[in-house]
Amino acid sequence: MITLADTTATEELGKIIGVAANPSNNLVLTGDLGAGKTTLTKGIALGLGIDQMIKSPTYTIIREYQQGRLPLYHMDVYRIESGADDLGLDDYFEGDGLSVIEWGQQLGDYMPEDYLELLLSKDDQDENLRRGELLANGERSERFKERILKAWETK
Repeated sequence: MITLADTTATEELGKIIGVAANPSNNLVLTGDLGAGKTTLTKGIALGLGIDQMIKSPTYTIIREYQQGRLPLYHMDVYRIESGADDLGLDDYFEGDGLSVIEWGQQLGDYMPEDYLELLLSKDDQDENLRRGELLANGERSERFKERILKAWETK
C-alpha cells in the first residue's frame, strides 16, 4: 500500500511512474471521482519529460502527448458503453508509448492483456490523504510494478 499525503505526493508518484515506464506499458487508474487520477497523470507526464498542460480526456476519450521520452496516451473511457473495438485501442496498448487508462473497467473484454492497475482511494477522515495499491496483470506489468515500488521506497 502506498500512502499519498497530498496532491504533491500524488504527483511525485506519477513522476516515478513516468520514469519507470517502458514502451507498451499500460496503467489502469481506478478510483472514485476526485481520487487523484488526473493529478497522477500530470506527474506521469512530468516523469516522461512532457511539459505540456495535461487535461482530462473525458469528452475526447484519448489525448496523445508525443514530446516526451515516450509518447503518453491518456484515455478516459468512462463514457464508453459499447463499441470499444472500434477505437483501435490495441494499437495504443501494444504501441511505443505508455497508455494511462482512467475508468479502465469500462472496457470489459477490451482491456489490454497485460496491464498494471493502480487503485486510488480517498481517506474518510483526511480529505487530502490518498492510498494507492498496485495490482499487476501480466509479466510486463509485474516488472513495471517492481520498478515503481523500488523507486518509491528509495525516494
